[in-house]
Amino acid sequence: MSNFLLDNEDIQFHLKTLPLEELAAIQEDGFRDAATFDYAPANAAEAAENYRRVLELVGDIAGNQIAPLSEEIDREGSTWCDGVVTYAPGIRRSLDLLAKADMMGFTLPRKFGGLNCPSTVYAAATEMVSRADAALMNVFGLQGIAETINAFANEDQKQRFLPRFSTGAVTGAMVLTEPDAGSDLQNVQLRAFQDAAGQWRLRGVKRFITNGCGEVLLVLARSETDEQGGMGLSLFVLENNEQVRIRRIEDKLGIHGSPTCEMQFNDVPCELVGERRRGLVTYVMALMNGARIGIAAQGLGIAEAAYREGRAYAYHRQQFGKRIEQLAPVADLLVDMKTCIEAGRSLLYYTCTVVDRDINLQRRLDEDKYATPEAKSADNKAQKQYKRLAALLTPMSKYYCSELSQKCANDAISVMGGSGYMRDYHAEQLFRDARITTIYEGTSQLQVVAAIRGVTSGTAEKMFAEFDNRETADQEEQHLREALGTMRGKLQEAVEFVKKGGADYLELSARAMVDVAIDILVGYLFLEQATQSEHKKVVAKRFIRQALPRAKARMELVMSQERSTLDSYAEIVGAMVEEEG
Repeated sequence: MSNFLLDNEDIQFHLKTLPLEELAAIQEDGFRDAATFDYAPANAAEAAENYRRVLELVGDIAGNQIAPLSEEIDREGSTWCDGVVTYAPGIRRSLDLLAKADMMGFTLPRKFGGLNCPSTVYAAATEMVSRADAALMNVFGLQGIAETINAFANEDQKQRFLPRFSTGAVTGAMVLTEPDAGSDLQNVQLRAFQDAAGQWRLRGVKRFITNGCGEVLLVLARSETDEQGGMGLSLFVLENNEQVRIRRIEDKLGIHGSPTCEMQFNDVPCELVGERRRGLVTYVMALMNGARIGIAAQGLGIAEAAYREGRAYAYHRQQFGKRIEQLAPVADLLVDMKTCIEAGRSLLYYTCTVVDRDINLQRRLDEDKYATPEAKSADNKAQKQYKRLAALLTPMSKYYCSELSQKCANDAISVMGGSGYMRDYHAEQLFRDARITTIYEGTSQLQVVAAIRGVTSGTAEKMFAEFDNRETADQEEQHLREALGTMRGKLQEAVEFVKKGGADYLELSARAMVDVAIDILVGYLFLEQATQSEHKKVVAKRFIRQALPRAKARMELVMSQERSTLDSYAEIVGAMVEEEG
């Protein structure tokens, strides 16, 4: 194997060109930790170098120690017996390696034993871990639970739980979904009540809980029994114990090393996190937004692994007297995979920089230690802008990168033919692992519903306009910018059109419009990167030239008012025939 950072020129390119020093300056809040912790950076340049060293260590562990265990993890899987869940041995070994390297408190403050890395750096680490083994990422990537405790719990709860997350002594689970409340979390019915002594307790069943066997559980429950909907829900934290019964683990298509649990809560004692009635609308929404960034990185890692599997096979396999990568149809698959992966990485990393600015500006506003009212006003204005962008970009990234993982896993098997279908190669596992990324933490359809708000409200167009105001390098770039301008015009025309067609037609057309918005944004990102890389110039040209006809076709379909899904559903799909017995 190899170091998954050092063998990836594109991640290294981003580490050189992302505004890591700017992010470090706001993340480190004046670099005050340097006076207390000998491993804390004293300035922005030192912080950026620390980020690279951390990622190089993650790349080494992922490539040389975790990836060789992936097939064994997949075949052995997690197991359940009499309510006890046991990880696949490779998962346990991998978690121990990451804990010894101090990687289990990636984004937590140093006072709790964490590394205090921004989410941009954590996303790169998550991508590499996911490339090594997607199932492991589901445990490694649950660090968002600790982030939620840090953001919303009281100081006593932070002191009791967070240092143990940082050392890897505990893992966690976000316990949200139920048999009748999957995507519709407002319908959660697990009951939270206070006993005669005032102790909060939980009663009910949860399902599809990733790592439900974790030692620390964050549980969404209905604390206000007389109030339905999201405002009746609160968030609770507890230590997993014998009153929480794992009834079974799911028998799944993929990610076998990640246990997905059905859990029964038998009047389990727990603690309220934050305030009552804010469990879903504030705390879980923040938790899920972080989780969606993690799944985007997971999808990107799977896509990278699939591309490399297909490319290696195409390079070594000879047919018709030549390497099959020299055959145009195979070459086109590989080039498309590589271009789309670079597109997904650009989108994800840009999203993370926006999220980091949003989170850290909000933290500064909450601390309210400003020297002047003008400084606070400037931060407040900037934070609102970044919050709107994050609300648009987070579902875009999760949608694009998870769909990308499926596409690349499928295309890798197409490149490899029958060999890719066999368990002799890694491609079939990647194909199975990829499928879940478009489902958990919100399906692709739900991500589109979330993203379309920013497209129709004008947030996306304002973002595009800011990119377009930047200086043009040469005539070729100007032609590409004009193509993006044409796409923007088509998109805005479609937005105005669907607004007049009713909410149902907007929902029907949303995916096509979000797809075009993503293509426009990625096009601008590639053009910015092209000023620093000849390789990116070639990639930008290919991507934008292919995106333009796609955008025209999609927007023409939207403008055609083709409504058969809405108007002729019953006639097309026919009556439902129920089997007897």
